[in-house]
Amino acid sequence: MRKVLTMVLAGGKGERLYPLTIHRAKPAVPFGGKYRIIDFTLSNCLNSGLRQVAVLIQYKSHSLDRHIRTAWNMLNPELGEFIASIPPQQRISEDWYKGTADAVYQNLFLVDNEQPEFVLILAGDHIYKMNYADMYDFLIAKQADAVVGALELPLEDASRFGVIGVDEECRILRFDEKPAQPAPIPSDPAHAFVSMGIYLFRTDVLRQHLMEDAGHDSPHDFGRNIIPSMIQQSRVYAFKFQDANKKAVKYWRDIGTLDAYWEANMDLVAVDPLFNLYDQNWPIRTYQGQFPPAKFVFAQDFDGGRMGVALDSIVCGGCIISGGRVQNSVLSPNVRVQDHAEVRESIVMENVEIGDHARIRRAIIDKDVVIPPKTEIGYDHEADRRRFTVTESGLVAISKGMKLHAPLDSSG
Repeated sequence: MRKVLTMVLAGGKGERLYPLTIHRAKPAVPFGGKYRIIDFTLSNCLNSGLRQVAVLIQYKSHSLDRHIRTAWNMLNPELGEFIASIPPQQRISEDWYKGTADAVYQNLFLVDNEQPEFVLILAGDHIYKMNYADMYDFLIAKQADAVVGALELPLEDASRFGVIGVDEECRILRFDEKPAQPAPIPSDPAHAFVSMGIYLFRTDVLRQHLMEDAGHDSPHDFGRNIIPSMIQQSRVYAFKFQDANKKAVKYWRDIGTLDAYWEANMDLVAVDPLFNLYDQNWPIRTYQGQFPPAKFVFAQDFDGGRMGVALDSIVCGGCIISGGRVQNSVLSPNVRVQDHAEVRESIVMENVEIGDHARIRRAIIDKDVVIPPKTEIGYDHEADRRRFTVTESGLVAISKGMKLHAPLDSSG
């Protein structure tokens, strides 16, 4: 894999994840308690033996850049290894990245510097496990110019994605963006291949098509422009997703909406979670803050109503459950849950305090928020909508650092 240069596309705004993306890029959004979304792609890279990884950043990139420097500064530059964030360079024009292909085109100087034989393009905002070496071996075996990561989906679900039409040998014949009638897999008419946003190219072929695309007025997108034009001239194949998650059902999530983000976090607190964080042979790496162990205090008071407990939940270091109850929830580091407070089916991020007798249900609470005593969130959607973002399903999202006022009757 030393012949491969990896570029991770991590400059997207993630507008559908608002308000979690008010202050950060989508790949920097916390996930699973102590991780960031981008940690899963970068862990895949490291576990696959990739040692030259450029993360292309753009939108509100400060926290993402800081995370990459603190969490992923582990490779040896003397050996030509790196995981580095690359902001727009304006080497070619004064424009910001105008599309996924344009982001790579504007950073061809990295390809010139490293002289790789292959370039791997990844998205930095998906949750999955994959050994990219398998994809590389498939490209070599097929003598392909490019390979696209492909996920099998039922036909009725495939129209939400870019659909890959293939022949019996998995050579790509067509690439349709969100078609009304997806092309089925020849060997499985009930399913279609959809693009995972994973592309492996021979460097010379990629350069040729990026240069051609740069001269056209187009969205400069791999799915819409580069791959459709490439299949007319080059050998392009679909690589069937090989899941390294070791579960009965393949796991790949594009957590592009608040509801999808919440559901993916809730997957983790199940008794048998769909996504396995505990496989020591496939570690998920991140920045490890210097937090003390989680603590649960007050087993029971005299009236039997006070108990510090967390059930079916993820609780990170530095948390103190002080006489409150947490159930089916994900708590990031340094969260406080005070006396008689209840937190259910919620995601609570770093440095949040839940005041005594507060009740929280189906909520996402971003960092540095103090929930006043006796506050109720998730129980009255009309009241919630006047203060917070509420999805159609009734999920409540509270933005980072938001100042909340105590209920009027809190002193009663």
